[in-house]
Amino acid sequence: MADFKLQVYTQEKKIYDDDVTSIVVPGLQGYFGVLAHHAPLLAALGQGKLTVRKGAEEHVYEIAGGFLEVRDNIATMLVDKLREAA
Repeated sequence: MADFKLQVYTQEKKIYDDDVTSIVVPGLQGYFGVLAHHAPLLAALGQGKLTVRKGAEEHVYEIAGGFLEVRDNIATMLVDKLREAA
């Protein structure tokens, strides 16, 4: 599967910057996924779990709202809070 760049920022700093295979994010109307070469998108995010897949690895984080922009094979997230899920 193809990869794309994921960048995650809080108001203070960049907290994630790596190539990933897919993400699943909590939109305001429900969860949705992003793969490489996704159409341009701007979405508000709700509170919930962010799932990041990189090849066979999967990491789950909890976020507390924010925004996601997908453009030119780069997904950029500005989140209120992010922490690794237990």
